[in-house]
Amino acid sequence: MEWYVEIVTAHPITSAMIQFAILGTLGDFISKWIVNKKIFFPVTFKTMFLIMLEWAFLAVCIKYAFTGFQGFVDSLIEHNLLPEMNKIVRAFAVSTSMNLQFGPFLVIMHRLLDNAIAGKSNWKMIDKGLLSLLWFWIPAQTITFSLPKPYQIGLAALWSVVLGVILGMFNRRN
Repeated sequence: MEWYVEIVTAHPITSAMIQFAILGTLGDFISKWIVNKKIFFPVTFKTMFLIMLEWAFLAVCIKYAFTGFQGFVDSLIEHNLLPEMNKIVRAFAVSTSMNLQFGPFLVIMHRLLDNAIAGKSNWKMIDKGLLSLLWFWIPAQTITFSLPKPYQIGLAALWSVVLGVILGMFNRRN
């Protein structure tokens, strides 16, 4: 994994974009496969390219949020607004602050971009997307922020595949 650490350290934004473009799109596809109970190519190649661009754009936002919210929690600790914390409690603090402040923006931006790509307005179940910040993203990103920095964005991109599987199961047709 030394090669991976070297790449993500040398090219943090580009590597985040690539990881999310691939894994985020895969998560979207897996969700559709589970819902429809078959593996198929759910969109045109043009739409797939646009979805990958969407995920790459979101990856930049996510990468900056990761750095910013880790600094935010560090600053709160430094100014005695939060107590000193062990690694897991600090990871939970970063995850919670990020998902409660940046998370709603990301969910809404993701839906806006999905709507733009689809050429239609779909705000159904946006509440479920916002609630996923609490039941999925805060616990998932607590694990993410407990890892060394070079592995954090990769795991975050992998979580998008996991969420695709979960959402596919929730939306499965009988």
